[in-house]
Amino acid sequence: MLLAIPLAWLQLAREKVRLLVALAGIGFAVILMMMQLGFQEALFTAAVNFHVNLKTDIVLINPQTTTLFAIKNLSRRRLYQSAGVEGVQSVTPLYLDFGFWRNPETRSTRQIMIIGFDPSQAVFSLPGVETYLDQIKLPDVVLFDENSRPEYGPIADQFQQGQTVSTEVSGRKITVGGLFQLGASFSADGNLITSDVNLIRMIPERTLGLIDIGLINVKPGGDVSAVITELQNILPDDVLVLSKQGFVQFERNYWETSTTIGFIFTLGTMMGFIVGMVIVYQILYTDVSDHLAEYATLKAMGYKSRFLYSVVLQEAFILAVLGFIPGFALCLGLYKLVRDGTALPMFMTSDRVITVFVLTLIMCMVSGAIAMRRVQAADPADIF
Repeated sequence: MLLAIPLAWLQLAREKVRLLVALAGIGFAVILMMMQLGFQEALFTAAVNFHVNLKTDIVLINPQTTTLFAIKNLSRRRLYQSAGVEGVQSVTPLYLDFGFWRNPETRSTRQIMIIGFDPSQAVFSLPGVETYLDQIKLPDVVLFDENSRPEYGPIADQFQQGQTVSTEVSGRKITVGGLFQLGASFSADGNLITSDVNLIRMIPERTLGLIDIGLINVKPGGDVSAVITELQNILPDDVLVLSKQGFVQFERNYWETSTTIGFIFTLGTMMGFIVGMVIVYQILYTDVSDHLAEYATLKAMGYKSRFLYSVVLQEAFILAVLGFIPGFALCLGLYKLVRDGTALPMFMTSDRVITVFVLTLIMCMVSGAIAMRRVQAADPADIF
């Protein structure tokens, strides 16, 4: 059995061009699977980045809400009712709306999400928000998401250079008073943070009496589950009470189950798996066919069929390992390219590396198992 591993390698290395083609094919399959899984996770992560960075324990939303992009209003009074529940420390109304940002250079307009809240409250843990929180207390001053799409203009560069950045949002003149980092998502390509009063100035049809999200913080050491249960008991059916994690999962579930996004990327991953399996099978089948006489000779010498099968499986294992390495290395560069080009949070994770490696291993081993049937045709009687 110790001879099997070098034998498998020698057979693969004998035809160097064929080996390189096999590794290129496996590497392509690895890239396809890793990119599909990376895109899927990046999009889902971007979709809940807003939710994850909220400083809250409990969230109130309208039960007709399906996603952040199509959020429905609820009465501010429900939030004030919640403030009287035992264990509640503070409540904060949050306003979301969409305006039209005018690129200060090209003068073109593009939809942008506006997030408004009382600046005296700490609502977000996003980088940059607390630094410039005092700025949005001023009239018509906003914070700009520096991870927004480049179509909004070089706002971050101009601000960091000390320039005064002024433009219009839905026809109202505003000034950028600071930067923060959130990033593009399914809901919006760009984001602004400002005070609730400034949001009403930009979107005059809105009123402070109708909020989009109610944020509730529990007293230190309080039982969040108990407060949620009490809120569900006292509030009417026009309010949905969720924990912060429940709010995150609520959004993620929508994009995973109510849209075709999850299906599309899963299908893409399976296509990569099948393409790789076909390539490996063709390589191994050809290799076994070319060495059929040698396999027959080994059988005549007394080697069992399981030994010959093990040689083919070891070839498959070697191909899986050697093909995975360049595919993984190229994906690191492609991930960075996607991050820089789309502002999506696309990062390599150890779980994804393990998942794709296991898929690559299965892909190659299944191909090897199918190719083993060719070994059965190695009959010593046909050779001697």
